[in-house]
Amino acid sequence: MSDANANSNADSDPNGETVLLAEKTWPEVEAALAAGTRTAVVAVGSVEQHGPHLPLVMDTLSGDALARRVAERLGDAVAAPTIRPGCSGHHMDFPGTITVDAATLMDTIRAYCESLDAHGFEHLVLVPTHGGNFAPVNTVAPEVARDVDANVIALADLDELMALMNEGLREAGVDYQEPVIHAGAAETAVVLAVAEGLVRTDELAVGHEGPVSVSRLLSEGFRAITETGVLGDPREATAEAGEEILDRLAAAYAERVREERAAVEG
Repeated sequence: MSDANANSNADSDPNGETVLLAEKTWPEVEAALAAGTRTAVVAVGSVEQHGPHLPLVMDTLSGDALARRVAERLGDAVAAPTIRPGCSGHHMDFPGTITVDAATLMDTIRAYCESLDAHGFEHLVLVPTHGGNFAPVNTVAPEVARDVDANVIALADLDELMALMNEGLREAGVDYQEPVIHAGAAETAVVLAVAEGLVRTDELAVGHEGPVSVSRLLSEGFRAITETGVLGDPREATAEAGEEILDRLAAAYAERVREERAAVEG
């Protein structure tokens, strides 16, 4: 479904208030903290090529949607603005990609967490939605956890993310699976679900299919594997599959957060 057709309460918690931190005023954040909101969800996205049919901001769109849905499922959380850009050096052969090095990204994550911790958030959830960000998130999360009072939860298992996205395709009736996900059926489905108008449907075309060496992608760049920047077949995507993918991810991640919070709260 497109943004225009989305439920008007899609960005709201059960009490009808927005879960998007950036849309709150400071008194509203203060009131939310006083009322028991203690968790902030921070997606870590990118600005990078996603083939000729998807916008550069795809991983950030996905991060926005996923952080919001996790916060909504938790019921006592906010979704912070998605961090961007990310570590996208392996996409720099394609115009428009903006990349930062791992140290810069980790410094940004650290600053986010320190700011949220200072305001009283007790659980900080890091959710990377771009493959190049997983290693920096996993590296910096324990470092930050030692320096802040808040509990830092890194939901940064790339294999788990891709498995859940493929499960979402199957559950929505799409008989197509992707060994490595980038600009194919799964990600195109997500954009169809959250921002349908940004998909260039006249540019949908199959990209590289079959097994892919992730180490080669990272060391030689995407252009060494695919001339268009696409892995898989975006023509298989549906908006319904995108909704299923996001719901499946949000459900799994919210449950992980509940478990992690319970473990530290006793």
